[in-house]
Amino acid sequence: MRLRDLLEMGEPGVSLLSGEHALDRPIRWVYLTELVEAGRYLSGNELVLTGLIGPGLRERPEELVDELVDAGATALGVGLSVQDAVPSRVREACARRGLPLLEIAREVSFGTISELVTRRLTAERAAGLATVLGRHRRLIASVAEGSGLESVFKLTRAELGRACWVLSPTGRVVVGPGEDPPDARRLAAEYLTASRLPHVVSGGSEGPRTLLPINSRAAHRVAGWFLACEGELADLPEEVRESAHELAALAALERARLEEGHKVERRLLGELLDPAPAEPAEISARMRTCGLDPARPYVAVACALGDAAESVAVLRELMPEATAVTAVEGEAVTVVAAEDSREELVERLREAAGLLEAGLVRERLTVGVSGPATGPSLLRGAVEEARHTRRLAAARRVGRAHVVTSDEIHSHALLLATVPDGVRRSFRERLLRPLQDYDREHHSDLVATLTAFLDHSGSWNKCAAALHLHVNTLRYRIRRVEELTGRDLSTLEDRVDFFLALRAM
Repeated sequence: MRLRDLLEMGEPGVSLLSGEHALDRPIRWVYLTELVEAGRYLSGNELVLTGLIGPGLRERPEELVDELVDAGATALGVGLSVQDAVPSRVREACARRGLPLLEIAREVSFGTISELVTRRLTAERAAGLATVLGRHRRLIASVAEGSGLESVFKLTRAELGRACWVLSPTGRVVVGPGEDPPDARRLAAEYLTASRLPHVVSGGSEGPRTLLPINSRAAHRVAGWFLACEGELADLPEEVRESAHELAALAALERARLEEGHKVERRLLGELLDPAPAEPAEISARMRTCGLDPARPYVAVACALGDAAESVAVLRELMPEATAVTAVEGEAVTVVAAEDSREELVERLREAAGLLEAGLVRERLTVGVSGPATGPSLLRGAVEEARHTRRLAAARRVGRAHVVTSDEIHSHALLLATVPDGVRRSFRERLLRPLQDYDREHHSDLVATLTAFLDHSGSWNKCAAALHLHVNTLRYRIRRVEELTGRDLSTLEDRVDFFLALRAM
């Protein structure tokens, strides 16, 4: 109901004193008050009626006007029960703040106006409910007939004249009424960084958009979908808002249905990656079941963010072309055919991960990509390579989203990543603990000296210059390292052992 509607009802004794510019403001309810501090009891779009009877109102009516404007009231109606005209101070305050002002004649009760508004609002809401229920039946019928979500979104646009889309956090259009929004990536960035949802995006040439969350089990927005609707929903009729929430609910059901369907694919890929020994012919058959040609090259990709379920959801978003994604010991893993060059695949991964980075606050998204492989015998090795590469990406602590390929990592680093943590720790401590204990007790730098010595390939002069030491001092320190560890740094074998122990730290 609009303020204009109330005046057009022709109720005698109700007249507009000021505010002709705001006749289309909505009236959500009628509120009666004799308090100056009435704003705390309002939630917006109320028609506020007062007789200015309260002592505070008689003394400070301007404060009431300020309170109502700040609270978003639609208009102020002043009854003439104890006065012959609306005080000039109230008129001036309303004109100054742009608040519509009504004069209510003495013979008109506030109850009459409240009843008029309530009756009109009830009729409008009943009509709106019938419209929403009718649309709801049509939407459900469309889904039940197997038309799919796209037809539902087209139907909603045809009936409401507003387009809505389901988007992923990278700006990928999951479903919509046909054409894609030109600002999909901007909407995704706003979704990821909004302090809360619903969120209104403005400033674009396409007009405002309202972003609504789509319920999912994901704890992070980067693993969920959202609904983008044309216009600012708060200013639209209730039936439009109801329809938008209906679409979000249907999209949530569709996502749940897809996730249920992915269980079969996940199980098949899990069987393919089962570490139990299997004949090459059996592995080849399983690869074909998962949509992979054993005779063509493929790459493995591993991803981690949060728990295993979220990691799987994020990897699906990073690689929508993946036939199946499964979880292996808390990580998400997939194997995809390398139809394009591996460089192009990695570039797409990095671009998508970069888009998601805006939504990461405390968490890190890490991705590892194996080298190309062909044939069933190399499959599990490629998966292990991708997983080890991802762990090294996590150890680098570079940015919130980090994608690393196996060929970016030195061969010894990849080798160390394949060694269990306990074995690496034991090897490191057995070799370096005597030096660490000595440094701690004597405040010396044997470990740092050893590191510099190996970094300079055992060159006495270059290492001494880098450490700003005399060569004899360097020789003394290296001899002390050999005495404490029982190793000989003149041999390549012992140098390699020390090098790996230092890199395993």
